[in-house]
Amino acid sequence: MKKIKYILITSLMMCSLSSCNEDKWLEEEPLSFYTTENSYTTVSQFRQALNYLYNQLRATYWNLGDQTAILYYADLSHGGTDMEPTPSKFNNALTWLVPTNYVVSSYWDIAYLSIGNANTILSRVQLSALSDVDKAAIEGEALFFRAYWLHFLANLYGGVPVPVEETTTPRTDYVTTPRAGVYAQARTDLERAVTLLADITAVDDGKISKQAAQHLLTEVYIALGEYGSAIATASAVIDHPGTALMTSRFGTAYAAGKTGDPYWDLFQNGNQNRSAGNKESILVLQYDYKNSGSNISSNMPRNALPYSDGLQVEAATGTGTVKAFIGLPENHGGRGIGVMHPTDYFLYDIWGADGTNDRRNSPYMIVRDMKISNPAAAGHGEWVIADGWLQERYKLREFYPFIMKYSRTSDLPDDCYVKNADGSVSTNALGEKLISYSYGSLSANCSLKDEYLFRLAGTYLLRAEAYIKNSQPDKALDDINALRNRAGATPAVLSDIDLDYLMDEQMRELYFEDFRTATLMRMGKFVERTRTCNPKIGAYVGDHQNLYPIPYSEIERNALGKIDQNPGYH
Repeated sequence: MKKIKYILITSLMMCSLSSCNEDKWLEEEPLSFYTTENSYTTVSQFRQALNYLYNQLRATYWNLGDQTAILYYADLSHGGTDMEPTPSKFNNALTWLVPTNYVVSSYWDIAYLSIGNANTILSRVQLSALSDVDKAAIEGEALFFRAYWLHFLANLYGGVPVPVEETTTPRTDYVTTPRAGVYAQARTDLERAVTLLADITAVDDGKISKQAAQHLLTEVYIALGEYGSAIATASAVIDHPGTALMTSRFGTAYAAGKTGDPYWDLFQNGNQNRSAGNKESILVLQYDYKNSGSNISSNMPRNALPYSDGLQVEAATGTGTVKAFIGLPENHGGRGIGVMHPTDYFLYDIWGADGTNDRRNSPYMIVRDMKISNPAAAGHGEWVIADGWLQERYKLREFYPFIMKYSRTSDLPDDCYVKNADGSVSTNALGEKLISYSYGSLSANCSLKDEYLFRLAGTYLLRAEAYIKNSQPDKALDDINALRNRAGATPAVLSDIDLDYLMDEQMRELYFEDFRTATLMRMGKFVERTRTCNPKIGAYVGDHQNLYPIPYSEIERNALGKIDQNPGYH
């Protein structure tokens, strides 16, 4: 009997072994953790993956510290620190823009992280069981993000690797695609995205639309020398019935009866989105105070406003100096630390003799003087500049004109204000409300509002560039004057129109909105404009620096491929 029992057990075991698929038996079925197989199956999951890409884009513009400064460099700004005795850090491109610098690798890493995530979405959405409508919408957004970062890389670095497939295992075999090929892939992605994305009138605030893709595609076409196509795509955005330049007062400040103008209204809290009646907005980066889904805001006030809290003036006693300002007045726009000092070329030269007529240079947009609020100061209640209280040593970092387009100067969240014991808002001796600050807090360092990525004025400028390069300066003149007329500035004339005038007009209209360095590198004008318009640091830019260097670490680790270093870098 025992013998029969053993025979049966042995037979069952043999049957089991003979029918077992070892590969299937060893394959894990993830029931309690996420993998690419179970994380990309529902619309909600794909939306979460896309939201990560939106957040990466937002963080790149808003939250990168020193890395940000060099992207608003060239003719627009220089460092307010690290200038003496000789320029260093981001004021010295020769020693700063080198293959081993963290700034060079930080933007490279962000771009390829985003491209990799976009590739995974594009791969997985085709394998999913989603409806064709949902697949198209997801694919369109993912293609936009991949194209955005490829275009960004080509602008800054030139030729780079172009991965377009999902990466599932580590790779060390990448090869450089020439710059034109990088732009060409971005063009292919955007041309496809335009056919998939919803119209701008049908998307929520902050969401990518067909017109956002066309705006970016315009710049890509220009980079490829396809000027007729660039004019066509820009025109499709400009002529769309749902878009228009804002030429009349609108929005929150106007409703509250505050003095201003249409350009000023564009940058007031609550006015950036189409839901606020702003037909000029194309793609807006979203921020919601203390919402965990948008836990960062633009730190441009921190980086680009002067460090006015450190300004010292003569004491009323006649001995020594004291602070010019008590606390952080709301109307100063935030707690700046003077990292990015606007150039004299931007602050004074580009506006011309009638610059005071230009709303973009109005006393609301560029505040050039402040009253001393410290009662212990000899000049209490007087103007820092007009009344001669500014000492030379404080002109680089502590006091220069305040750029207000990215600041909130009123109507801040209640807990941003300093409070008295009775709960009322604390004010200084001049009656100015004081805002609170503690290290790492949002209240004084950030803009605390939505900010533009693309707006229609930029589309006009791209079309004007395409017209100039397509030998149609008369058409470019019309586009430039559309902006100058809205700004109340003296119209340009045909003899003005060339690429240098266009670059000045881009600066007048979009200052500190877009990455100036990336624009000038795309145009091959970074070195020239830095030397011509920024003499404080122009001598510290090399002939070869119309492109960033390729990060040395990327070349080194790519053992089985070949990533080329840009000429002039070692």
